[in-house]
Amino acid sequence: MAVESLRSRPLPRAEPRGVLLRWAAGAGLFLAGSLVVGLAVGPVHIGAGSIIAAALSHVPLIHVHSSLDAVQRAVLWQLRAPRVVLAALVGGMLAIAGSAYQGAFRNPLADPYLLGVAAGAGLGATIAIADGSAGTKSAIVPVAAFAGATIAVVFTYALGSSAGSGRTTGALILAGVTVTSFMTAVQTFVQQEHTNSLRDIFTWLLGGFSTATWHDVIISAPYILASSAVLILHRRVLDVLSLGDEEAKSLGVDVGRTRLIIVTAATVGTAAAVSVSGLIGFVGIIVPHTVRLLVSTSYRAVVPLSLVVGGGFVVLTDVLARTVLSPSELPIGVVTAFFGAPFFAIVLRTSRSIR
Repeated sequence: MAVESLRSRPLPRAEPRGVLLRWAAGAGLFLAGSLVVGLAVGPVHIGAGSIIAAALSHVPLIHVHSSLDAVQRAVLWQLRAPRVVLAALVGGMLAIAGSAYQGAFRNPLADPYLLGVAAGAGLGATIAIADGSAGTKSAIVPVAAFAGATIAVVFTYALGSSAGSGRTTGALILAGVTVTSFMTAVQTFVQQEHTNSLRDIFTWLLGGFSTATWHDVIISAPYILASSAVLILHRRVLDVLSLGDEEAKSLGVDVGRTRLIIVTAATVGTAAAVSVSGLIGFVGIIVPHTVRLLVSTSYRAVVPLSLVVGGGFVVLTDVLARTVLSPSELPIGVVTAFFGAPFFAIVLRTSRSIR
């Protein structure tokens, strides 16, 4: 029966290795170009050539003279560089986590916040901002957001397991909805009790990199890089999981253990990303589905390309957020929602054809 079911399901579309290499090169160029744009755009003009020369001047064994003056160097390395690097890390993590969730739960509309990560992070940050004295710049806010996201997912897994269905996808998704609703209610209560902090709370919730520092990069990068590495190593298993649990078991995959590893890695990375950026929606929907439509439905391509393209996408989105209403700055969550809401509607209407 399992063999017949396996034959009846369409296999992920495989692409010739050369095709995937070309797309990988294109994704790398897209990310590199996005980084240069992110570093160049701003009130203080810095040319692309000067940025490349300044970067090469820090590479050992390469002797390139940087033409930047002291002010330009300070703007480039102390203000723009940490912001752009953090945006690339966060965007890549949200995109690769979205692709992993979609494969693990066999749901094309799954996103990195499925198991309550956003609600938990939002509650943790809200409590920290409401009780702190430094607003969104307080060092405790990322720690509280990370802790809240982790606690939310632990509750989700505990509730899903107690439902009598083990760690099945349906039980986990319903548990995630329940935990999200509860934590959102608690967050609303805290906001009502601390109305003087509402501006800072909403600024964090809508996401942004205006206060990004190298410290934020340092504390989040290890989690993001480790989580991304685990997901990339499991990209072939995601192709098997997409066929269904019974088929995956017949091929020798320990479905429960494998899904737990994938979900844990995606969740830890997402929690780390959200803790330093706030809540940035739709990245985990837009990027993986764009890769599927343009390149391949196989997770061997979707997972690594989502990581690279997601980084470039959020960097460019952040450029829009800080230039559209310059000198004011839009929350990046508003910009991603502007693009993401119509895209989500398109995916919803065509989800049967892109599974």
